[in-house]
Amino acid sequence: MTGSTDGGRRGGSRPVPDERLRKSRLDILKALGDNTRYAIYLELARSPLPLATAEIADVLGLHVNTVRPHLERMREVGLLQVHTEGRGTVGRPQHRYSLAPDAPSLGLEPSPYPTMARVLLYAAHEAGLDRSELAEAGRVQGGADAQQWTDGTACLEALIVEQAKLGFDPAVVDDDQGATMAFAHCPFRELAEAYPDLVCGLHCGLVEGFVETLGGARVAQFHSLLARTPCQVELALEPAGGRAG
Repeated sequence: MTGSTDGGRRGGSRPVPDERLRKSRLDILKALGDNTRYAIYLELARSPLPLATAEIADVLGLHVNTVRPHLERMREVGLLQVHTEGRGTVGRPQHRYSLAPDAPSLGLEPSPYPTMARVLLYAAHEAGLDRSELAEAGRVQGGADAQQWTDGTACLEALIVEQAKLGFDPAVVDDDQGATMAFAHCPFRELAEAYPDLVCGLHCGLVEGFVETLGGARVAQFHSLLARTPCQVELALEPAGGRAG
């Protein structure tokens, strides 16, 4: 027989991999083989929100002009997607970067923590724990977080960083006497809607423990998900005097 019914494949041979898919994978591996690009990839994988070039540069201690071509290369090979934000004023719009939907997880995702949080909150609810008990647990953790900061650090600035790390996307309006920090995004909103007293109490405790330990501010009022002005905290700013003993 001289004809063939398998599209030109030899009998028993394996299908030839799609050349474009193979080249795409190779390009991704080459891109991540660079230490700087790998570090950028890890930061974006861990971040709950898209990051701007300047934010990535600041975290890694690099100049924005160093980071920018790496981001472009990673976008070209399909590792990143770009979000464009209009500033509403004259000037170039701001670009923010996040992992592309089909980018490899590198073992960083999915995280088991959301499942663990749901289980633990359900157990706390069934055990009859109340807001004050969850708030106290939050204060302990908030105090431990504050211990990571050096003496003399501005409390408000440090709190902004800590809340951003948790994914709350804080926005602040402040003056010499106080500040209002609004949480534009709640990474635990689903859980907060199911267990508002427990989740918001825990969050309140985290903030209180942090500012009490670091010093320089105190929580005047915490507005939970159930408040008329939800998801924000009012802080009274105090003269810098070092962390609590």
